Amino acid sequence: QVHVVESGGGLVQPGGSLRLSCAASESIFSIYAMGWYRQTPGKQRELVASITPGGNTYYVDSVKGRFTISRDSAKNTIDLEMGSLKPDDTAVYYCNRDRRFGATIRWGQGTQVTVSS
Repeated sequence: QVHVVESGGGLVQPGGSLRLSCAASESIFSIYAMGWYRQTPGKQRELVASITPGGNTYYVDSVKGRFTISRDSAKNTIDLEMGSLKPDDTAVYYCNRDRRFGATIRWGQGTQVTVSS
């Protein structure tokens, strides 16, 4: 069964930057639209960015202009570059298929992003 592993989270001050990376056990990124999601306690998992195999991207309004999603074919990863981070960006971040286009695969453990001074 395909699985994904997220990495790159950490503690950063407001206004700072982080780069998250998602690796998969199989080469699925050229097949499926992939997304980065985030979740905070008591809230549903939110899709914040996605990228199709053709390179079309989607961003939720709250991260537009600050986050950039990309696919690195050489490393077989989906990356999320996050800039101008705000405390509201604090969450566990996950990558998975973009659920708007198909069923998600098994969820990874995610990576914690904490934005705090």
